[in-house]
Amino acid sequence: MSDRAREVASERRPVSLAGAGALTALAAFVSLWSYTGAVLPGVWTFVLGVLIIVIVLAGILTRFATARVRAAVRAVVVLIAQVIAAVAALTTMLAGETALLGIIPTDQSVRLIGLRLQQSVDEIMNGVAPIAASMPMATLLGLAFAVVVILLDQLIAHRQVMLAVLFTSVVGVMPMLISFGAVNIAWFLMQAIVILLLLRFGASHDRRAPQGVSYSVATSAGVVAVVLALVLAPVLPVASALPGTGPMLTVNADLRLGEDLRRPEGIEALTLVTSAALPPYLRMATLSRFDGDVWRPDSGDRVPLGDGFGERDWADPIKTVDTTVSIRVTGVSSDRLPVPYAPQRVTDVGSGWSAMPGNRTVVSRTQDAAGADYTVQVATAAPTLEQIRASSATGPMAELPADLPPVISQLAHQVTANADTDYDRLIALQDWFRTDFTYSLEAPVTEGFDGTGADAVATFLEKRTGYCIHFAGAFALMASSLGMPVRIVVGYLPGTTTDEKRGDDVVYSVSSDQLHSWPEVHFEGIGWVPFEPTATLGVPTDFASETAGGSNGEGPDAPQPSAGPSSSATPTPTGGPAEERDPGGTGAVPLQRLDPTPVTLTVFGILIVLLLPMLVRELRRAARVGRARGGDAMAAWRELSDTLVDLGLAAPEAQTARVRADVLAMTRGVDPAALAPLVRAVEHTSYAQSRPDAGNLANPLKIVIAQLAVSVDSRQRVLARLLPASLLTRRR
Repeated sequence: MSDRAREVASERRPVSLAGAGALTALAAFVSLWSYTGAVLPGVWTFVLGVLIIVIVLAGILTRFATARVRAAVRAVVVLIAQVIAAVAALTTMLAGETALLGIIPTDQSVRLIGLRLQQSVDEIMNGVAPIAASMPMATLLGLAFAVVVILLDQLIAHRQVMLAVLFTSVVGVMPMLISFGAVNIAWFLMQAIVILLLLRFGASHDRRAPQGVSYSVATSAGVVAVVLALVLAPVLPVASALPGTGPMLTVNADLRLGEDLRRPEGIEALTLVTSAALPPYLRMATLSRFDGDVWRPDSGDRVPLGDGFGERDWADPIKTVDTTVSIRVTGVSSDRLPVPYAPQRVTDVGSGWSAMPGNRTVVSRTQDAAGADYTVQVATAAPTLEQIRASSATGPMAELPADLPPVISQLAHQVTANADTDYDRLIALQDWFRTDFTYSLEAPVTEGFDGTGADAVATFLEKRTGYCIHFAGAFALMASSLGMPVRIVVGYLPGTTTDEKRGDDVVYSVSSDQLHSWPEVHFEGIGWVPFEPTATLGVPTDFASETAGGSNGEGPDAPQPSAGPSSSATPTPTGGPAEERDPGGTGAVPLQRLDPTPVTLTVFGILIVLLLPMLVRELRRAARVGRARGGDAMAAWRELSDTLVDLGLAAPEAQTARVRADVLAMTRGVDPAALAPLVRAVEHTSYAQSRPDAGNLANPLKIVIAQLAVSVDSRQRVLARLLPASLLTRRR
């Protein structure tokens, strides 16, 4: 074998099968961990944990059994073995009842998994992060992570550490970007450790790298990564709405409205005109599933919007009031359309939208409400006081946790002790909240109960201050404890009057700080009836007696069930002052400008993290070139050696300066005239008794570095800049 062949053959060190497998498993588990912020831990965490172990063990055992097989054939065999192992493991855990011998998938297994994948998509579209753990979510994440782990294992086994770093980072950060959730600082710290281990693994299995690792440099890099994670991650606007043509409010189907309501200044969310005497409340989602911590959006069948919303919930002798509402969305980004209750028909909205007849809302898997301009035909039930008192609050009940704080039920029975009918009990609850509680956006934050969980509700009932989600959540749990079917609505309060008109109709403007939530209770023969427990907002529900002239659905004491609790246009919106208008008095809304700050900060933070190794390396090179300009031979030679390491070229420490220069001239085409002054300076410094003036060594050093870069392919040059291996090595 020639000297060159021996050199090439010795460039890569054999990979430790157990070490590579352990690193794959660690990186996969860290990536998996970030998804617990988007999906509650449960069956899927067990499935993915077993899956990772099975795939990694399959890779280790297959590589050990095929150690003497050609590398190309071995890689294919390992890949096939891992795919088979993943399919068998997933079949056993997710569809074992339909599998042959409990492990071999059948047609029934494929159909079952396909059905669960469809169900998982529905859960994601209708769910609130963190989504409840379920078999459909376990199926989706199991299939996805099977691909992730196999690809990651192949990358690490083939020492493609740069691709492995990028791949694991993208997979891990994905749930935070998709769910607009809080930044997981702990995950960033763990990912920084995984990245350092991956880089260390790549360097330690390459014979072209100098022996050993510079632990001071590695430690410094780790400290910098940790500091960046702690400093930059919290300020990155991951949870901000994606920018469009102006400031946009992202509205999800949940009760986490506090942050939006506490904005220092509201933006216009939408405008509307209506044929009714007063503007309606607008609903976007209903929530009737409570797990003890979060109220979750209702899921149900979806039909094409053109098919309508099904039959009405009421019939004769309940009076019906028909109205028309035209809505233009200006500052809301959501997969749900704001609509009044109860919509009968939606026109001019375009394709891609579906109706959910169960709660009469409009949703989409592909469309965004931003910019929509549509018209809703509305039919409203208008019962009299006698009719609603004669009806009972019956219907499907929400399943409540058995360990609710006792104070919720105790207060519910105490407040309603003197009421004789279900309606009167609910009115007693509504009046109690509106008279004995105060409205505050800040108190729940300072007191530590900003949420709708059972414990937060108990604290709210003690402190007696909060905002709409606390009033709605407490009312819902108390009504449920009385045996009444209840749900919570997320939407908007009625807008404020503007000076604009569309034809003869007044235009109402709805601000982003008019986000609101309210409870609804189902009455037999009438349907869902809204109530307004939130203190100081809207007008409380109060039906008129038939003896007093009946109810026409539009009087000042009518409950306005077309959209929520009855209300005239309130002068003070939910979260703060109404949006300022044109000072000239035209009533026009000021043109919203794109705020580039969130995008700029995000891009800047990502670039700093990704380009940190390159920046450190460039600073080191600039310092050495500066010393070389003053005649420092060893600084110039160290820079030459590190450049070889970065470019993936052999740099044995045992080589003398003259031998290395000869090798570079013969194998890499480096100009001997540029190498000569560097060699002479190193030899004089190493062996001469006196240290002569070497002159300016920066110019020949730059020439040599440039010629070395040209001698390798473009891929290696890019890797040398973005991921300089010399930062993780030390030289004697």
